[in-house]
Amino acid sequence: MAMKRKITETLLAWKRNDMHECALLIDGARRVGKSFIVEEFAKTEFPAYHVINFKYVGSDVKETFIEYLSRLDTFFDRLFLVLGIAPLPRGSLIIFDEVQAFPRAREAIKPLVADGRYHFIETGSLLSIRRNVEGILVPSEERHVKMFPMDFEEFLWADTAGTLMDAIREAFSKKVSLGSLHRRAMDEFRAYVLVGGMPQAVEKYVMTRNLAAVDRTKRDILELYRADISKHAGAQAPKVQAMWDAIPAQLSRHEKRYNLADLGEDARMRGYEDPAFWLQDSMTCNFCYNATEPNLGLSMSADHTTFKCYMGDTGLLVSHAFDENELASEQIHRRLLTGDLSVNEGMIMENAVAQMLVASGRKLYFYSRNDPASRRDRMEIDFLVAKSKLANKNNVSPIEVKSGKRLRHTSLDKFRAKFAEYVAEPFLFHDGDVRDAGDLKCLPLYMAGLP
Repeated sequence: MAMKRKITETLLAWKRNDMHECALLIDGARRVGKSFIVEEFAKTEFPAYHVINFKYVGSDVKETFIEYLSRLDTFFDRLFLVLGIAPLPRGSLIIFDEVQAFPRAREAIKPLVADGRYHFIETGSLLSIRRNVEGILVPSEERHVKMFPMDFEEFLWADTAGTLMDAIREAFSKKVSLGSLHRRAMDEFRAYVLVGGMPQAVEKYVMTRNLAAVDRTKRDILELYRADISKHAGAQAPKVQAMWDAIPAQLSRHEKRYNLADLGEDARMRGYEDPAFWLQDSMTCNFCYNATEPNLGLSMSADHTTFKCYMGDTGLLVSHAFDENELASEQIHRRLLTGDLSVNEGMIMENAVAQMLVASGRKLYFYSRNDPASRRDRMEIDFLVAKSKLANKNNVSPIEVKSGKRLRHTSLDKFRAKFAEYVAEPFLFHDGDVRDAGDLKCLPLYMAGLP
């Protein structure tokens, strides 16, 4: 089943404008569809292509990169010979798949791009962790692009409901009700939250509508991630695993900030900084930092010791948070689809909004202030996003996420009053249609990727 992905536009732009000057490096968590989408692109856009998967090549291929790169005519002759293929015509694409398994191939990109006879795309995961860049010179002739799980619109395309997003986008721009389409949009969004955006899980859902089978697919991916931690996190593996296992419990807390003390009496950021970076670099998690000064340049005021840790895919979070028997006996699948899950729905919807913001190119920040001396200064804002076009003031939009029927927005009101000169349009996302709450527009959750 072919799935349309937005990153294809990035690939086309690279081919149109930049492929003679640089290779394209696509970085993403395992199973987000990197290899599939690149090969589909190669089939339609190049006269010929070949995939070199560095997880499975023999020592003869690796030796070719180590010994013959200074003589490129000999390098290519030997490379095609040991790969067992005929020489590719000029202008063909060579795909370095799973390039993290052989970092020397990344270093080779500089002379290969300069040579000009072929074009190169690299794909991989865990590309930024220390062991996968140690001892190599990362080439400047490499354009780094991140690939995420399928976003809501891509899910709609796969579920043959792609035109629905056009109506959602128009309703968002005008801040008007979606009317009779709201229920359908909300049903699709709840299915997206439950299934997630991992292509294998989406394909299983679209082809079978069997949520138990979808859950088994997601659990296979979770086991793959656990195996990656054991294999690639080195001495930090136990701490990385502990942080990973605790994500659902941490998100179920009222304030959702990650409390390292829950992992052990002596757990402190100093000892967990590297494990946190590992999870972030693996792109299996989305970290959200407390911006203490919600003005221009949110990153400059980010407190990296105070953070929330969301899972990169909400469908995986659902399977991570509930064991298989629980999902079956409690009928959590059905209750999530109908909006009847009172416990834990808040963390699931907030994770979904985080995922949608990241997919739209946003970095994640929140605002938290707990001032015991002043009730006016006590507030918790789920997310802060900066406007794409900055002005002299009013550049930051605060976002609150509500999963229930009550749409209280006390913190949002306090934030708007305290930081009036900084605040752009505020957003409150909930499971209902567009509605007014005083001078605040409340918007449906399925619009969360649009600000």
